[in-house]
Amino acid sequence: MAATSGRSCLQYLIHLAQDNLDFRLPEIKSLLSLRGKPFCPENYKEKTPFWVLGELCEEDVRGVMARSVCAKSAFELWGHGKTHCDLKTSLLKYPTENMSPYTQKDSTYRINVYTFNKTLEFKDRIERIDAMEYLAFEGTVNLKTPQHTFCLLEDYGTDPNNIPDQPLYVYFGRWIADGQRELIRSYSVKNRHFIGNTSMDAGLSFIMANHAGVKQNDLVFDPFVGTGSLLVACSHFGAYVCGTDIDYNTIHGKGRSSRKNQKWRGPDENIRANLRQYGKEKAYVDVLVSDASKPIWRPGMHFDAIITDPPYGIRESTRRTGSHKDVTKPPEDYFGESHVPVSMAYHLSDIFADLLTFAACHLVTGGRLVYWLPVHSPEYCVEMVPVHPCLRMISNSEQTLSSHTSRRLITMEKFKEPEESDALADMSDPRYSPYQGHNAFREKYFSGVNKRGMKEEDDKMNVNGE
Repeated sequence: MAATSGRSCLQYLIHLAQDNLDFRLPEIKSLLSLRGKPFCPENYKEKTPFWVLGELCEEDVRGVMARSVCAKSAFELWGHGKTHCDLKTSLLKYPTENMSPYTQKDSTYRINVYTFNKTLEFKDRIERIDAMEYLAFEGTVNLKTPQHTFCLLEDYGTDPNNIPDQPLYVYFGRWIADGQRELIRSYSVKNRHFIGNTSMDAGLSFIMANHAGVKQNDLVFDPFVGTGSLLVACSHFGAYVCGTDIDYNTIHGKGRSSRKNQKWRGPDENIRANLRQYGKEKAYVDVLVSDASKPIWRPGMHFDAIITDPPYGIRESTRRTGSHKDVTKPPEDYFGESHVPVSMAYHLSDIFADLLTFAACHLVTGGRLVYWLPVHSPEYCVEMVPVHPCLRMISNSEQTLSSHTSRRLITMEKFKEPEESDALADMSDPRYSPYQGHNAFREKYFSGVNKRGMKEEDDKMNVNGE
């Protein structure tokens, strides 16, 4: 990489993918916070595919791109404007000392043309490149293996039914790095050794890990681990992973297979095998059969992050151990066989209240809780999101599931240890009382949906949710 000493006034352009729009800003913010850097946008518009960032160095940008699955590419921005004439004016004003390391005679380069929401013919792309002869490139063009790659980017808006003749905005810059979009394909659940009915989509798993700021040597816990999709994503970033689930068959990889042409699960279908598949078995701590409503961890056991997708009662039932019948407690000196209690309903309001209480007790200070909250869209308001005296909200992003339902990806950060006064606040402050409306989510999910609509929504939950 060329030396950057003496270079000033640098800005960077991030080109983002146009899916999971609501998750992009929290991801970039989280990845910058890992480097101790703020998110400082220039003329920021959240829904556009191009963001200009300032107050960063190239190392910061490379660090973000080494993890982001929401970003496609990053560039050192040399010029921009509403028209190509504005772009030329901007480029001619760009400091020569910033350009010179990449325009010298002994260097090789190429220029790419990228258009968003419009396709240009090859001859038009060549015309665009030829029109930039005013740039002081003294090196040799090399289309296959150039030392430096530059890109002219044209933005034609986000409406595919109303594409303007001329771009709404144009950018030019030096390519720095690509994002990690390839992880979505290479970690696809379609090719995974062990899957279930609700195995989390690979892209969303990596987004959750990034929102949580998972890093090398962290200890990450999933209390509703299922088939371990979130553990796989966290292990990719160097974390040690563990989890619990109430479903014995899922934890041990037994019972009916979720694959179309396979009746029963094989002898080596389990979460450990999934990590082994990606070369991450050393990151596997363990998974246990356990009821999330009755935490098994001793006081003082702390995790760097808790990342999970609790069951919603749609494709997986919400259960906990126990019975509505009166249970007689055995005497303390009883040493007979232990009784495994039957399961009973575990209301969503209780699930989220227990999850936040657990996170407050077992996260390190500064650690993050990331989880999915299903909501009935017409009724949603921010007051429905559970809160806790020890946790602060970092982000709240939406993924639409159907015309009337969605789920929110909630990221919270622990900022203090629980105190006795916090327990009193739980009882006296209505903000900390569980929102009971979540308990009717299943009925609202299926309300007024015809059979075809039910199948379409069911398929979407199957691909995206765990």
